[in-house]
Amino acid sequence: MENTKNYFIKTEDLCASYEEDDGRAVQVLSGVSLGIEKGEYVAVLGHNGSGKSTFAKLLNMILLPDSGKIYIDGTDITREDITEKEIYDIRRKIGMVFQNPDNQLVATIVEEDVAFGPENLGIPSAEIRQRVDEALSLVGMSEYARHEPHRLSGGQKQRVAIAGIIAMMPDCMIFDESTAMLDPIGRKEVMDTIDMLRREKGITIINITHHMNEAVRADRVIVLNDGKVYMDGTPEEIFGEPYKLELAGLEVPQCTALIQELSRKGLRLDGECTTPEKCAKLLRNAIGGKKNG
Repeated sequence: MENTKNYFIKTEDLCASYEEDDGRAVQVLSGVSLGIEKGEYVAVLGHNGSGKSTFAKLLNMILLPDSGKIYIDGTDITREDITEKEIYDIRRKIGMVFQNPDNQLVATIVEEDVAFGPENLGIPSAEIRQRVDEALSLVGMSEYARHEPHRLSGGQKQRVAIAGIIAMMPDCMIFDESTAMLDPIGRKEVMDTIDMLRREKGITIINITHHMNEAVRADRVIVLNDGKVYMDGTPEEIFGEPYKLELAGLEVPQCTALIQELSRKGLRLDGECTTPEKCAKLLRNAIGGKKNG
């Protein structure tokens, strides 16, 4: 990793473990060093137990590392003399959206739930009203402001949870398997919201996921394998090495796998294929070229 660069998030030789019931220590992360720039959209992939969720919780200080350094916006959050105010400020900068939205919804009315975070930050009432309205509008949930959260669909609940984080105005949002419990429609709603946050608000996005079709939407993909950084590059670079991904217990997106298989069968297809749209374009060009020939 380039040490001279000013990253928004930087880790150096990060190690973390947990203790089994029998007292045995299990290593989860080992020597993880990487940097994430402000405004970057990063997907983190890995098989179950690879350390990706632990990595997310370390960045928000939900968990503490065994050793190594974590810098958030230039602040070393792992130093021993860090103050409570600094921890508080870090948690304001980095919001987290978890797998189950029900675990993040605390109020009986949607707009009250979104207001909960800003209220705890001591934001004036008039500004809270503005933040709540803007956050609900951003995630497309304004018409549900007076609804009861438990009556919403899974995707709608997750969007309310995201609005609650947006209202706190973080610099970075971490989505920790946030679509894992959703159906395809709910997953699309959340992913479209993530894309919008990056595009319109410039928020740094870290999406911890096991869905390859979500990872292709990121600027960059980091693959963790057995607690180490195994691969790091653009979606095209990462999914262009299916054999290496297979060794890490992962697969390429379906459209990428289709193009790779067709290429092996003799249909020449040159170009990127990480989304259905790019895949369709490649096929159209290849078939059209054959007809013209």
